[in-house]
Amino acid sequence: MRSTKFISGFLGAILLAGIAAAPSFAQDQYPQYPPPGQYPPADQNQQPYPPQGQYPPAGQYPQAQYPQGQYPPPQAPYGQPPMLAPQQLDQLVQPIALYPDGLLAQVLTASTYWNEIPGAAAWANQHAYLRGDALAQGVQQDNLQWDPSVIALLPFPSALNYMAQYMGWTQALGNAVLAQRDQVMDSVQRLRQEAYNYGYLRTTQYSRIYVAGPGDIEIVPVAAGYYYVPYYDPRIVFVRPRPGFFVGDAIRFGGGITIGGAFAPWGWGGVGFGWREHTIVVDHRPWVRTWVNRTDYVHPYAYRPAPGPRIEHHEPRWGYDRDDHHEHEDHYDRDDHHDHDDHHDHDDHHEHGGDHDR
Repeated sequence: MRSTKFISGFLGAILLAGIAAAPSFAQDQYPQYPPPGQYPPADQNQQPYPPQGQYPPAGQYPQAQYPQGQYPPPQAPYGQPPMLAPQQLDQLVQPIALYPDGLLAQVLTASTYWNEIPGAAAWANQHAYLRGDALAQGVQQDNLQWDPSVIALLPFPSALNYMAQYMGWTQALGNAVLAQRDQVMDSVQRLRQEAYNYGYLRTTQYSRIYVAGPGDIEIVPVAAGYYYVPYYDPRIVFVRPRPGFFVGDAIRFGGGITIGGAFAPWGWGGVGFGWREHTIVVDHRPWVRTWVNRTDYVHPYAYRPAPGPRIEHHEPRWGYDRDDHHEHEDHYDRDDHHDHDDHHDHDDHHEHGGDHDR
């Protein structure tokens, strides 16, 4: 009798363990991109995000510190990546869908050179004391060999740091841009429309919203060349708020970053989108790199580095904060909004509007 009870209890324990493991197994079947609201993550059970200016030299980026199991790790591209469904693309672009058009275009193009991002993030943090024209001169004097789309992000170390921390997400984004550009741009517009419909996306002193029509919502700086990076929780801004929920502070902004004429050679002279034509425009020209021509395409940037090694003309300085490093203070942490999840009706459908918010 005692033996029968033991066997019955043992089999019951196995069954319960199997049931408990099932959700975890199901989650592993699909790629998990960076959880919303992590720029960078806070209070997580993982190695802490490196302090600003503490990235190691290029080639020694600490891959092991990236969260495991949340997204596929970077992979060598042996064949065209699998096509992502609209829901997967929405999840992929949520963290950047509300970026100003110019910055978003640079992030999308730079993500296709994902393997160059860690080195650029390290250089940006080591040289955070360089700003404006001095930063542009430093890029040329050091003969940085990265693609101009990557160099264009050096004034935005917070964006580079995020891309470097989540390398699996960055590569997945770059692959989607190369293989599914039209659908990626449609996803951005779909998310912007939702944020606009729910009252989160509005013109502020930081950015101006133009609703030119269905599938054409533009986000531009209020003052030309003066960018603010937005921070928001996708679980809030892309779902309908509950009645009485205040939406005014759902999107926050870091310090302003001036992009002057000195950075025009890296595509900032004319950058944005032709949303209806599904075109990324860099330096006033369509950027047409695809998965097929990715090894041969060379965009006609005004400046490219001279052949040869990188030369360090500027002493790396650790622990120096550039103004936009303080942007992280205004960002939402993931754990801060668990109690908001029940405030939103995730099943509500939205209607596409044609209003203008100028």
